[in-house]
Amino acid sequence: MEAWIAITITAAFLQNLRSALQKHLQGSLGTTGASFVRFGFGFPLAIAYVLGLHSFAGYAFPVLTGAFVFWAVLGGLAQIFATILLVYLFSLRNFAVGTAYSKTEPVQAAIFGLILLGERLTPGAVAAIIVGVIGVMMISVARMPLSWRNLMVALTGRTALIGIASGAVFGISAVAYRSASLSLNGPNAVMQAAMTLACVTTFQTVFMLIWMLIKDKSEIGRVARSWRSSALVGLAGVTGSACWFTAMTLQQVAYVRALGQIELVFTFMASIFLFRERINRMETAGCLLIVTGILLLLMWT
Repeated sequence: MEAWIAITITAAFLQNLRSALQKHLQGSLGTTGASFVRFGFGFPLAIAYVLGLHSFAGYAFPVLTGAFVFWAVLGGLAQIFATILLVYLFSLRNFAVGTAYSKTEPVQAAIFGLILLGERLTPGAVAAIIVGVIGVMMISVARMPLSWRNLMVALTGRTALIGIASGAVFGISAVAYRSASLSLNGPNAVMQAAMTLACVTTFQTVFMLIWMLIKDKSEIGRVARSWRSSALVGLAGVTGSACWFTAMTLQQVAYVRALGQIELVFTFMASIFLFRERINRMETAGCLLIVTGILLLLMWT
């Protein structure tokens, strides 16, 4: 198994865990606060990760460049906005629909990767990504009565559009992070990804602290009072991000994000085996299509 595959699967699992923790947090925090904890409680760990790689593994610090700063800032701002959109979806009744549409990110990342980096996919990889996205779409409408009207609502409704927008901005941030990491003249992909993560999360923390000071100072107090739960979100978030950044340094974003759709499979496994929830035939078929798309992607990569 290639390294990027194992790293991406780990990242998807950790992202699923972080999302569940963030959803729990939104009961005590607002959208901005629940989004902030991902970065604010994660950046010290990201910095410690870089220092650990330097001190114990002997990896040299990469030299930061103007191109790195541009891509890191673009990716950081895009991820903040995408995270706010995604956390906002948690407050909507049809959260699953919006979240599923946010998983159209692989297609959008492929487009942005082509436009910004000139990265092209093989026809087989394109077909595999489309199969996975169809699976996501099936899951998104699985609990709605099947009709053309409901299908149009699912495609054009406010929740779906927010989910698609979230996926698009996440796609931009992923491409920007790959560009930032590749622009570093580092010793290897692990150190380049770690440095990118440390710089980005530090920038995001400062940016969001300033934002909350201007917009809602009381939210900072609520974040501080929920530090135990928030720290878990930060730990899961920064560990998952380290895996995402490393995988995207090793492989094109579209491939990594397409494989990352396995997160939905983890979600349904948890629903069945941990929460004893029942899934219907459409959801089962959607999961099978996602798995099929992933297998095809791995065969044709």
